[in-house]
Amino acid sequence: MYLRRASQQPVDWYPWGDAAFQRARELDRPLLIDVGAVWCAWCDLMDRHGYTQPEVAAYINANFVAVKVDYDAQEKLSARLQRAQAWMNLPGGLPLTMFVTPTGRLYYGGAYFPEHASGDKPAFRDALREAERLYRESRAQIEREAFDLELGKEE
Repeated sequence: MYLRRASQQPVDWYPWGDAAFQRARELDRPLLIDVGAVWCAWCDLMDRHGYTQPEVAAYINANFVAVKVDYDAQEKLSARLQRAQAWMNLPGGLPLTMFVTPTGRLYYGGAYFPEHASGDKPAFRDALREAERLYRESRAQIEREAFDLELGKEE
């Protein structure tokens, strides 16, 4: 259901899997991974002010390979991604928003990113720009130090 709803968004979503990581390697782009659920009010809000907005979707499509994960349909994968986010001391919860290299290294992320900056939470558009900047400017450091999602492990 969560993935079906995403099919109406202007973001070019991939399902979790080798094809998404292969595409990211081909394009030399990081992956934006969104883990959410149909029952999650914050996921719905982030969809409405982020993923359904044409200019946000255009930026994502031009700079990332976007991956949508249904929390309920892929419980083991969702739990593993949440543990990785916690290990990196990044905000967790749903939606889980992760930025990952094509080699599977988690380097930036959070949970819900608001439409406009609020307190210590950057606006979603600013988070997208920061993730893209880090990938371009700090790739060697990210590959050395970021959390390895161990992609070969069972989901």
